[in-house]
Amino acid sequence: MLEGPEAWTLALAAAFFIGVAKAGFSGTSLLSVAIFTHLLGAKAQAGFALPLLIIADLLVYPAFRKHGSWKDVWRLLPATLVGLGIGWYLLGTVPEPVAKRIIGISILVLLALQSLRVLRPGVLEKIAEHRAFGTGAGVAAGVTTMLANAAGPVFQLYLLSKRVPKMELIGIGARFFLLVNLIKVPLNRNLGLIDSQTLYTNLLLAPAIVAGILLGKSLLQKVPQRVFEWMIIGFAALAALRMLI
Repeated sequence: MLEGPEAWTLALAAAFFIGVAKAGFSGTSLLSVAIFTHLLGAKAQAGFALPLLIIADLLVYPAFRKHGSWKDVWRLLPATLVGLGIGWYLLGTVPEPVAKRIIGISILVLLALQSLRVLRPGVLEKIAEHRAFGTGAGVAAGVTTMLANAAGPVFQLYLLSKRVPKMELIGIGARFFLLVNLIKVPLNRNLGLIDSQTLYTNLLLAPAIVAGILLGKSLLQKVPQRVFEWMIIGFAALAALRMLI
């Protein structure tokens, strides 16, 4: 699936960003989505990246299992399952160019929400007070994770709006995405997006995920998260605009 040193270098970078995202910097996941979409196409990237995400989830969950609980996962899961169904339907029916545009638009919307959280956190907190916010966040997380494996920002925005501490947020996220990504496996197989060839390539990229997790945990302690997030927002915005042009 990946031909030439340039493609492999980009794929390793994307796998690395998955690891960094799982360590706490969710915005980097948008970069991996953009890279895999460029390399493989809008639909194929959804299935290709899923085993990489599960590998990362299995590595991260033990490290953060002391933080957070399953209670918040069960609260958001029903709406997320609805979103997964919508995303599965779209992946199976819309043409490739349309899927690419949907992913590009989704990334820009997620970036806008992330920017709002940084610039006007009070606005998001007021929105979060409404009962419908949790349902909407769950559905949005399901759709975006099915289409682009990019629900991290939505999930983090939801928990941050509830003023969940950073380490608990990561612990809850580790539980939520491990469960949701495992649920997505049969859905992606049904669409023909996961096979023996993609799994073998995933295995070769796995060391980059480990490197990303290790660096991400280090950055979490040393680098101001706001500075890092703005860098990611800028890069991901350029990548998303490239999909739409």
